Amino acid sequence: MKNMMNRAVGLGATAALCSLAVLHVRAADMTRYNATAGSKMRVEGTSTLHDWRVVSSLITGYLEVGPNFPKEPGQSVQPGKVDAHGEATVNARSLRSINKDGSYYEDKMDDKMYEMLKSTANPKIIFTIKELTLKESAKDKDSPYVFDAKGDLEVAGVTNNISFPASILVMPDKKIKVSGSVPLKMTQFKIPPESILFVKTADDVTVKFEWMLKPGSAPAAAAK
Repeated sequence: MKNMMNRAVGLGATAALCSLAVLHVRAADMTRYNATAGSKMRVEGTSTLHDWRVVSSLITGYLEVGPNFPKEPGQSVQPGKVDAHGEATVNARSLRSINKDGSYYEDKMDDKMYEMLKSTANPKIIFTIKELTLKESAKDKDSPYVFDAKGDLEVAGVTNNISFPASILVMPDKKIKVSGSVPLKMTQFKIPPESILFVKTADDVTVKFEWMLKPGSAPAAAAK
C-alpha cells in the first residue's frame, strides 16, 4: 500500500512538472505587444435631433500572440486560429463628446454619458481578447491581415461576449495597428436609451477603433 501511494505521489508530481514545462514552452513561443501612443476609439450614435459622437485618444493594454501570427509586413501565414490573448482598456472618463467637425461639444453631455456608463463604480471599459482567427492574409506589405476577433466586452459593469472582423496592419518598425468597427446596442449592457439634454438617443451605437501596439515584455510583477 505504501509503495502504491508513493508511486501515485510520484506520478502526480511528474504530471505537474510536465504541465509546467508545457506552459513554459508555450509562454516562450508567445510574442507580446504593449499599447503605445496613437490609439483612438470613437462611439457614434443617433438621436431624435442629430447624430452624436464621443472619442477617446487612449487605449491601454496588451496582446500576446503565438508563432502563427504575422510579425513582418506582408509575411505569408496560413489562415486559421491564432494563439492569442490580451486586454484593451479605455478609461470611461477619457471619452469626450465632439461635434461633426471634431470640435468639443459640451460638458453636460459628457456628464450624462458618465452617469449612463456608471463610471464611478465602473471606471473602465474592458475588452478581453480570447480568440483570433486569420481569415485573409495581407495582399502585400502595405495591406492588413483580416481576422475574426472574439472576447468579452465589459461596459458599465455588464459583460457580453462579442465577435467582429478586425484588420491588423504590421508596420516596418514592427508595430501593429489593430482596427475595426463594432455595432452594439446600449441595452446589451443594461444602459437604457434615454434623454440627454431633452434629446432621445437611439439604442444602436457603433464603436470604431484604432489600437496601436509595439513589441515589448510583460511588467516585472506579471512575469513572475
